[in-house]
Amino acid sequence: MTNNNAIIIFIKNIVPGKVKTRLAATVGNEQAVKIYEALLERTRQEALKVAVSRYVFYSTFIEKNDEWKDAHFTKKTQRGANIGERMSNSFIDIMPPVKSAVLVGGDIAGLTAEILQQALQKLKDHDFVLGPAFDGGYYLIGMNKPEPSIFENIEWSHPDVTKTTLQNIERLNKTCHILPTLSDIDYEEDWVKYGWDV
Repeated sequence: MTNNNAIIIFIKNIVPGKVKTRLAATVGNEQAVKIYEALLERTRQEALKVAVSRYVFYSTFIEKNDEWKDAHFTKKTQRGANIGERMSNSFIDIMPPVKSAVLVGGDIAGLTAEILQQALQKLKDHDFVLGPAFDGGYYLIGMNKPEPSIFENIEWSHPDVTKTTLQNIERLNKTCHILPTLSDIDYEEDWVKYGWDV
Protein backbone atom coordinates (compact mmCIF):
# COMPACT_ATOMS: atom_id res chain seq x y z
CA MET A 1 0.00 0.00 0.00
CA THR A 2 1.43 3.38 -0.90
CA ASN A 3 0.52 6.92 -0.01
CA ASN A 4 -1.31 7.18 -3.31
CA ASN A 5 -4.11 5.62 -1.24
CA ALA A 6 -5.95 7.37 1.56
CA ILE A 7 -8.51 7.01 4.30
CA ILE A 8 -10.90 9.91 4.90
CA ILE A 9 -12.57 9.99 8.32
CA PHE A 10 -15.61 12.22 8.84
CA ILE A 11 -16.13 13.39 12.42
CA LYS A 12 -18.29 15.89 14.26
CA ASN A 13 -16.74 18.47 16.55
CA ILE A 14 -17.47 17.27 20.07
CA VAL A 15 -20.08 19.60 21.49
CA PRO A 16 -22.61 18.18 24.01
CA GLY A 17 -26.05 18.24 22.44
CA LYS A 18 -24.58 18.22 18.92
CA VAL A 19 -23.17 14.68 18.68
CA LYS A 20 -25.16 11.44 18.72
CA THR A 21 -28.41 13.32 19.35
CA ARG A 22 -30.65 10.28 18.83
CA LEU A 23 -28.52 8.32 21.28
CA ALA A 24 -28.50 11.25 23.72
CA ALA A 25 -32.30 11.22 23.79
CA THR A 26 -32.14 8.07 25.97
CA VAL A 27 -28.66 8.09 27.57
CA GLY A 28 -28.17 11.85 28.04
CA ASN A 29 -25.73 14.27 26.41
CA GLU A 30 -22.77 13.49 28.68
CA GLN A 31 -22.95 9.74 28.10
CA ALA A 32 -23.53 10.26 24.37
CA VAL A 33 -20.29 12.28 24.18
CA LYS A 34 -18.40 9.53 26.04
CA ILE A 35 -19.74 6.91 23.64
CA TYR A 36 -18.86 9.07 20.63
CA GLU A 37 -15.32 9.59 21.96
CA ALA A 38 -14.93 5.82 22.46
CA LEU A 39 -16.05 5.18 18.88
CA LEU A 40 -13.65 7.81 17.55
CA GLU A 41 -10.78 6.25 19.49
CA ARG A 42 -11.57 2.83 18.03
CA THR A 43 -11.69 4.27 14.49
CA ARG A 44 -8.46 6.18 15.06
CA GLN A 45 -6.60 3.07 16.25
CA GLU A 46 -7.86 0.95 13.33
CA ALA A 47 -6.93 3.64 10.79
CA LEU A 48 -3.41 3.89 12.24
CA LYS A 49 -2.85 0.21 11.41
CA VAL A 50 -3.22 0.95 7.68
CA ALA A 51 -0.11 2.34 5.97
CA VAL A 52 -1.76 5.01 3.83
CA SER A 53 -2.36 8.76 3.95
CA ARG A 54 -5.02 9.63 6.52
CA TYR A 55 -7.34 12.63 6.51
CA VAL A 56 -9.76 13.70 9.22
CA PHE A 57 -12.53 16.06 8.12
CA TYR A 58 -14.19 18.01 10.94
CA SER A 59 -17.83 19.04 10.72
CA THR A 60 -17.31 22.74 11.53
CA PHE A 61 -13.76 23.65 12.59
CA ILE A 62 -10.34 22.05 12.98
CA GLU A 63 -9.42 21.04 16.53
CA LYS A 64 -5.75 21.94 17.02
CA ASN A 65 -4.80 19.90 20.09
CA ASP A 66 -6.99 16.82 20.06
CA GLU A 67 -6.25 13.10 19.74
CA TRP A 68 -5.97 13.26 15.93
CA LYS A 69 -2.25 14.00 15.89
CA ASP A 70 -0.82 16.01 13.00
CA ALA A 71 1.95 13.44 12.54
CA HIS A 72 -0.62 10.84 11.49
CA PHE A 73 -3.64 12.77 10.17
CA THR A 74 -4.05 15.70 7.78
CA LYS A 75 -6.85 17.89 9.13
CA LYS A 76 -9.49 19.54 6.97
CA THR A 77 -13.05 20.85 7.34
CA GLN A 78 -16.12 19.46 5.62
CA ARG A 79 -17.82 21.77 3.15
CA GLY A 80 -21.21 21.49 1.51
CA ALA A 81 -24.92 21.98 2.16
CA ASN A 82 -25.64 18.30 2.93
CA ILE A 83 -23.76 15.11 3.71
CA GLY A 84 -23.65 14.15 0.02
CA GLU A 85 -21.98 17.41 -0.98
CA ARG A 86 -19.58 17.17 1.95
CA MET A 87 -18.52 13.64 1.01
CA SER A 88 -18.17 14.55 -2.66
CA ASN A 89 -16.08 17.62 -1.84
CA SER A 90 -13.76 15.65 0.43
CA PHE A 91 -12.76 13.40 -2.47
CA ILE A 92 -12.32 16.47 -4.69
CA ASP A 93 -10.14 18.10 -2.00
CA ILE A 94 -7.57 15.28 -1.92
CA MET A 95 -7.64 13.89 -5.50
CA PRO A 96 -5.04 14.29 -6.87
CA PRO A 97 -2.45 13.61 -5.43
CA VAL A 98 -4.41 10.72 -3.88
CA LYS A 99 -5.37 8.07 -6.45
CA SER A 100 -7.70 5.83 -4.42
CA ALA A 101 -9.55 6.78 -1.24
CA VAL A 102 -12.15 5.38 1.12
CA LEU A 103 -14.33 7.56 3.33
CA VAL A 104 -15.78 6.37 6.65
CA GLY A 105 -17.70 7.84 9.52
CA GLY A 106 -15.71 8.09 12.73
CA ASP A 107 -18.35 6.27 14.77
CA ILE A 108 -18.69 2.78 13.24
CA ALA A 109 -18.18 0.25 16.04
CA GLY A 110 -17.47 -2.72 13.77
CA LEU A 111 -14.94 -0.99 11.52
CA THR A 112 -11.55 -2.74 11.40
CA ALA A 113 -8.21 -2.20 9.72
CA GLU A 114 -8.93 -5.36 7.72
CA ILE A 115 -12.11 -3.84 6.27
CA LEU A 116 -10.25 -0.64 5.39
CA GLN A 117 -7.47 -2.63 3.71
CA GLN A 118 -9.96 -4.80 1.84
CA ALA A 119 -11.78 -1.69 0.60
CA LEU A 120 -8.58 -0.16 -0.76
CA GLN A 121 -7.51 -3.47 -2.28
CA LYS A 122 -10.84 -3.84 -4.10
CA LEU A 123 -10.38 -0.41 -5.67
CA LYS A 124 -7.55 -1.92 -7.72
CA ASP A 125 -10.12 -3.71 -9.89
CA HIS A 126 -13.37 -1.85 -9.13
CA ASP A 127 -14.41 1.76 -9.70
CA PHE A 128 -16.18 2.01 -6.33
CA VAL A 129 -16.44 0.17 -3.05
CA LEU A 130 -19.39 0.46 -0.66
CA GLY A 131 -19.88 -0.71 2.92
CA PRO A 132 -23.63 -0.93 3.61
CA ALA A 133 -25.14 -0.27 7.03
CA PHE A 134 -28.08 -2.25 8.38
CA ASP A 135 -30.22 0.92 8.42
CA GLY A 136 -30.03 1.27 4.62
CA GLY A 137 -27.24 3.83 4.57
CA TYR A 138 -23.55 3.09 4.31
CA TYR A 139 -20.54 3.36 6.61
CA LEU A 140 -17.87 3.41 3.86
CA ILE A 141 -17.60 4.61 0.29
CA GLY A 142 -14.47 4.52 -1.82
CA MET A 143 -13.47 5.51 -5.34
CA ASN A 144 -10.54 6.08 -7.67
CA LYS A 145 -11.56 9.55 -8.82
CA PRO A 146 -14.15 12.11 -7.69
CA GLU A 147 -17.61 11.37 -9.06
CA PRO A 148 -20.09 13.95 -7.71
CA SER A 149 -23.05 12.43 -9.59
CA ILE A 150 -23.19 9.36 -7.34
CA PHE A 151 -24.16 11.61 -4.43
CA GLU A 152 -27.01 13.32 -6.31
CA ASN A 153 -30.78 12.76 -6.03
CA ILE A 154 -30.44 10.99 -2.68
CA GLU A 155 -32.71 11.48 0.32
CA TRP A 156 -30.12 11.33 3.09
CA SER A 157 -30.90 9.53 6.39
CA HIS A 158 -33.41 7.41 4.45
CA PRO A 159 -33.43 3.58 4.22
CA ASP A 160 -32.85 3.74 0.43
CA VAL A 161 -29.50 5.60 0.53
CA THR A 162 -27.38 2.57 -0.38
CA LYS A 163 -29.89 1.38 -2.99
CA THR A 164 -30.01 4.79 -4.70
CA THR A 165 -26.22 5.16 -4.58
CA LEU A 166 -25.79 1.77 -6.27
CA GLN A 167 -28.32 2.81 -8.92
CA ASN A 168 -26.29 5.99 -9.54
CA ILE A 169 -23.13 3.90 -9.94
CA GLU A 170 -24.89 1.47 -12.28
CA ARG A 171 -26.12 4.40 -14.39
CA LEU A 172 -22.48 5.33 -14.98
CA ASN A 173 -21.69 1.76 -16.10
CA LYS A 174 -19.13 1.52 -13.30
CA THR A 175 -18.24 -1.43 -11.07
CA CYS A 176 -18.74 -1.54 -7.30
CA HIS A 177 -17.54 -4.04 -4.70
CA ILE A 178 -19.84 -4.50 -1.69
CA LEU A 179 -18.22 -4.93 1.75
CA PRO A 180 -19.72 -6.68 4.81
CA THR A 181 -22.74 -4.91 6.32
CA LEU A 182 -22.16 -3.17 9.67
CA SER A 183 -24.28 -1.23 12.18
CA ASP A 184 -24.32 2.47 12.83
CA ILE A 185 -24.48 3.47 16.50
CA ASP A 186 -27.49 5.77 16.46
CA TYR A 187 -29.60 4.43 19.32
CA GLU A 188 -28.98 2.99 22.78
CA GLU A 189 -29.81 -0.55 21.63
CA ASP A 190 -27.11 -0.30 18.94
CA TRP A 191 -24.53 0.52 21.60
CA VAL A 192 -25.74 -2.14 24.04
CA LYS A 193 -25.40 -4.78 21.32
CA TYR A 194 -21.63 -4.24 21.25
CA GLY A 195 -21.36 -4.62 25.02
CA TRP A 196 -18.77 -1.87 25.41
CA ASP A 197 -18.41 0.22 28.54
CA VAL A 198 -17.34 3.86 28.78
